Amino acid sequence: MPGKTKVASVYNLLECLKGKKFSNVKKDFASAKGRFQYFAAGRPIKDSEGRIVGAVEIGKDMQEIKMLAQSIAHANPMTFADFVGQNPVIRQAILFSQKIAKTNSIVSIRGESGTGKEVFARAIHAASDRKGPFVPVNCAALPENLLESELFGYMGGSFTGAKKDGKPGLFQLADGGTIFLDEIGEMPVSIQAKMLRVIEGRSLMPLGGTVEMPIDSRIITASNENLEQMVEQKLFREDLYYRINVLPIHIPPLRERMDDIPLLVQHFLFQLDSRLGKGPQSLTREALDKLFQHHWPGNVRELKNVIERAAILSDGDEIDIDCVFFSFEIGKGNGTLKTRLPVTKGNQSLQGLLDLYERRIIQQVLEKANSIRKAAKTLGLSHTALLN
Repeated sequence: MPGKTKVASVYNLLECLKGKKFSNVKKDFASAKGRFQYFAAGRPIKDSEGRIVGAVEIGKDMQEIKMLAQSIAHANPMTFADFVGQNPVIRQAILFSQKIAKTNSIVSIRGESGTGKEVFARAIHAASDRKGPFVPVNCAALPENLLESELFGYMGGSFTGAKKDGKPGLFQLADGGTIFLDEIGEMPVSIQAKMLRVIEGRSLMPLGGTVEMPIDSRIITASNENLEQMVEQKLFREDLYYRINVLPIHIPPLRERMDDIPLLVQHFLFQLDSRLGKGPQSLTREALDKLFQHHWPGNVRELKNVIERAAILSDGDEIDIDCVFFSFEIGKGNGTLKTRLPVTKGNQSLQGLLDLYERRIIQQVLEKANSIRKAAKTLGLSHTALLN
């Protein structure tokens, strides 16, 4: 077996010298201390002119990979260490959140849809040392006639269809923990008055009840609405606005932290590699340039979707621009994925754009071909011309 493993390793490296790559190849070898199992990955080594000058194989201990997989499968709650980004604005928001996490004061998170408001709320809860659960509530998703009973609970027989023994509200379920009121700007004005009483009295009255019940839940609110404007328009109570705006946190949109895109892309691809069963993937310069030119109305959530789509569509280790699709581009034309023309830049000549397009075609053919010789035949070139 050791001999066969050695032969297989040499064969894989010889294939790398021909321009091929391999990932997650299960191997083992016997030693004086026993059998060692590992996953191997190999890559060709190229010089500055793109010529292959060698090959390298990297082994990863299988036991370490199993332990890592188990830790991911039983993931811990979201913490501030899980945040990706070096932009000064997002770092300041994280530092402020860490500082106020252990207090019991109400936190108001503001930011556009897709910026990660709930992720921030979960991290604050995890750092608060509160032993109770984190209970998220989307105020916009619950109908007005159900929102009050869901939030505050009800006593048995309070209304038609009510459970015989009543039902505890979400505030009660969050006892000792944190209740996250997402999209609080969508909360009906009639319920805002009762919410104000809950905040000020730290107690609530269930529907049909006669006695107020004390509550011990940290309140974190979030909104992508302009609450100040809603107050002026009498759509949101001014007194409630000031009660929830004790510790405000603003999460910047992705278009204001574009320098974090490479880090976020790397983070998402790392998460996708194991789930999709592919080797390590990366974006080409052209694909990354396309991301920088987008306005990102859906923010980080949209970026995650774009990267997942690109990782699935790409057949190689490098994700090119032809696999990067935004939502408005899907379904255009005949629905097929074609090699896209390079994104034009103001200082690029026609010849420069043609060179980029030619390179992209060659890269795609090389990824699909089993050898350089077959790729050359497909392109109608000689083997030497393609190598050059």
